[in-house]
Amino acid sequence: MPRMQKGDFVEVEYTGRLKEENLVFDTTDEKLAKEAEIHSPNMSYGPLTICLGQGQLIPGLEKELEGKETEKEFKIELAPENAFGKKDAKLIRMIPFSAFKKQNIMPQPGMQVNVDNVMGIIKTAAGGRCLVDFNHPLSGKHIVYTIKANRIVTDDKEKIKSFLLLSLNLKDMSVDVKEGKAEITSKKEVPKEIQDMLSAQLKELIPSIKEISFKAEKESKK
Repeated sequence: MPRMQKGDFVEVEYTGRLKEENLVFDTTDEKLAKEAEIHSPNMSYGPLTICLGQGQLIPGLEKELEGKETEKEFKIELAPENAFGKKDAKLIRMIPFSAFKKQNIMPQPGMQVNVDNVMGIIKTAAGGRCLVDFNHPLSGKHIVYTIKANRIVTDDKEKIKSFLLLSLNLKDMSVDVKEGKAEITSKKEVPKEIQDMLSAQLKELIPSIKEISFKAEKESKK
């Protein structure tokens, strides 16, 4: 069986659990997501194609997949430093109630809040002050992934569609590839600076693609 290498586009299915609590926090299985009460209507469930080494999975998991064979299922355990990081005491701050009153928020323990455009979770709220943890919610946790690598994707059109799905969550799009040129048509217009960034990334990851163009579908007039 082919072995996965950095830069390969690989179709995977996975489920991530917290080791100590055995709680599912991430999965490509829609039924399991509903059972674990983490289902999101905005998520696309089912097999997912990722580009290995591009940060589309957590780095520790991607590194473990390199060199492994496809068509096999693996159980991979990751320590906090290879998953969502260790707890950083510097990211736990004391915030006065007044900061939340400006946002018309009555702070309560367990509440997720936005402070200076950074998300945090209130740990305690007493005496006019809140202890807010700005670490990733899963920092300090040992996690276990069950992941199956179905196949290495070779079709350029499939590679482009999967990359755009993960980069922009672009679901309603069509991709046409001819003689090294890719034309991407979506319902929503993609800003020029994002087009340029994605074009550069795709041409680097898929050397056979030399030219990329974006266009938005014209809405039919009623």
